[in-house]
Amino acid sequence: MTTTTTAASNAEIRALLSALDGQRRHVLGTLDGLDTEALRRPVLPSGWNCLGLVQHLALDVERFWFRAVVTGDPAVIKALDDIDDAWQVAPDVPHTEVLDRYRTEADLANTAMTETTADTPLAWWPHHLFGEPHLHTVRDVLLHVITETACHAGHLDAARELIDGRQWKILT
Repeated sequence: MTTTTTAASNAEIRALLSALDGQRRHVLGTLDGLDTEALRRPVLPSGWNCLGLVQHLALDVERFWFRAVVTGDPAVIKALDDIDDAWQVAPDVPHTEVLDRYRTEADLANTAMTETTADTPLAWWPHHLFGEPHLHTVRDVLLHVITETACHAGHLDAARELIDGRQWKILT
């Protein structure tokens, strides 16, 4: 890969990470000011709660896609077997721990992404669970995670409005 190609790919990675960081801020901003009870309260018939959705984003999205699929980190891949249902947060787990885990996983993902290029192929894929991968490059993963995070940010918007009527607004 030439220096020009690498620089363009790094610029693309930075642009995609900037978009993802905006969605991450949206997720956390939507929940700002909610107490533990509100974060754990199911507001939709399916029964999920805001805290469970954030844990899902931390473990099933950030950790899985970036530290397992993109980097192939053996410790992370092994730890995937220890999670039965990331959407379920044990009652004794403080809400701050879940929110901090999301922030930490986002930071680790950003670090992993700055060390790669957009066209880099995936390092690992759980064929035994999902068959052939539908994503093939770091670019594909970033676009997928941006989309999934944005979708869940919208879910959190609806949940927050049902909890206390508050609507998250982008501050410029």
